[in-house]
Order: sequence, then C-alpha cells, then structure tokens
Amino acid sequence: MSNVVVFGAGGTAGSRIVAEAARRGHRVTAAVRRPEAVSYLPAGVRVVTGDATSERSVRDLAPEADVLVVAIGGGGRDLWVDAARNLVDTLRGLPDPPRIIHMGGGSTLCTPQGGRFLDEPDFPPEYRDSALGQADALDYYRSTADGVSWTYVSPPPLEFHPGERTGRYRTGTDEPVVDGSGRSAISYEDLAVAIVDEIENPRFTNRRFTAAY
Repeated sequence: MSNVVVFGAGGTAGSRIVAEAARRGHRVTAAVRRPEAVSYLPAGVRVVTGDATSERSVRDLAPEADVLVVAIGGGGRDLWVDAARNLVDTLRGLPDPPRIIHMGGGSTLCTPQGGRFLDEPDFPPEYRDSALGQADALDYYRSTADGVSWTYVSPPPLEFHPGERTGRYRTGTDEPVVDGSGRSAISYEDLAVAIVDEIENPRFTNRRFTAAY
C-alpha cells in the first residue's frame, strides 16, 4: 500500500486516478483548490487544499507521500512547467522525496516522421498553448530533474475520452501505441489503471511512457 497524493484530483483525469488508487487500497490524498466542490470522490479519500505550483503545498504534503501525481489543467502555457519546476525544486530539499508521476499531453508524442504532433500544420491552434506548456514540462524533467525520481505519462494524441474501465492496455515510450488499423485510443479509466500500475510496479523511472489499447 502506498501513500498517493493527487494534485488536480477534482478533474476528469485526476478523479479517475484517485478512484483507481482508492479501489486498490492505497491511502489517497486528493489535493484540490476547492475541497468543497469534490464531494463525488470515493469515501475514505482525504481531501485537502493543495496546488502543485505552490511550494508550501508540496512541502506540506510530500513528507507523508510515496508518490505525487500531477493531473492538473485549465491554466495558461506556464502551468505545467511551473508545477514541474516547483515539484523538483521542493523535493530536492527533502531527505527521502516521493516520486513524481506527471500526466502530460499526447500531442508531445512523436509522429512516424519524428516530429511532434503539436508541430503538425493541422494542429488546432486553440490547443497550442497548452500543448507547448506540456512539452515544456517534459523538457524540464528530462534536462533538469536530476536527483528526483519522475515519470511523465502521455495519453494518445487524439482518442482519449471518459469510458469503460477494462483493465487492459499496452505501453510505449515516445510514439503512440497503435492497433492493427493504426488507431491509438484509451479511456481515462484505463489510463488511470496504467498510472496506478506504474505506482505499484515502476517500469518507467525518469522517462516518459504512453498507453493505449
């Protein structure tokens, strides 16, 4: 059993990660900006006010955690890299820092030609700032997070929606996992399964992974 803190626990992804971890018997702390708005989280989950970009929040929650999960969204481009920077800087000062599992964007995955999906000419401009912000966070972990254990998780670049929990998936690293027809898809529920599996049995320490059917 692990002590799991989930930042962004009230969101579409975060709430499913919380539910999956709680379902398996982990001790889960849901860190959200407005605790009064997340009454739908499972019974037994501790709900606290918390913000991944706040040094005080991370410093308060990290000592009791084995893993800090980042599943935040809804901000400008700097949100994700600000969170990554704050987590790494704060955890470096602790004697036994928890792992970071940072859920980022699928558009940072590589196309078959080697570029990123977010750099494709037809990438929707309304999503570009958030995609670049998620890419900034991944670059930060890769270049600067020495001394801290981290994993960056990318969903498929397009087909990622709430759906059924099947408990099955396949993993990859920097390119989308595709089926026989070239499709890459997974539900939020099954990506949460993949993330909690990584919490329980780490396979992608200090690197990125992706998951799909």
